[in-house]
Amino acid sequence: MLMPSIFGENLLDDFFDLDYPRKRLRTPSAPANGLMKTDIKEKKDHFELEVNLPGVKKEDIQVELKDGYLTICATHGSSSEEKDEEGTYIRRERYFGSASRSFYVGENVTQEDIKAKYTDGVLNVCIPKIEPKKPEEEEKKFIAIEG
Repeated sequence: MLMPSIFGENLLDDFFDLDYPRKRLRTPSAPANGLMKTDIKEKKDHFELEVNLPGVKKEDIQVELKDGYLTICATHGSSSEEKDEEGTYIRRERYFGSASRSFYVGENVTQEDIKAKYTDGVLNVCIPKIEPKKPEEEEKKFIAIEG
């Protein structure tokens, strides 16, 4: 018996769980939803970001600074192929995915100030604390009035 959704819950949601195929087919080489989990530590003179990127090669990571935002992009792809003796496919799987995260670091931080290191699936990024420049009082410029 089908029942209407009265309280914002559909009784069939558990039966038709759309995440089920992804949960079942997840392999160790395919990133889970936890890709790019980030820990941010504040130190006296800098911030440290630890970004988890398991299975991603260093060449597939891009760190960009633009308009005060630090953006980390990672792509990951893998393929697996099994054939029988005749060369027909028994199983053939491919995976490609990408993820990115952005962090506001301030307008005064430059590309040269930021240091990044990638080891054992963890990207460590060091961002110095730079105080914003106080706007200096501009010299007043008057316009001459004719007449």
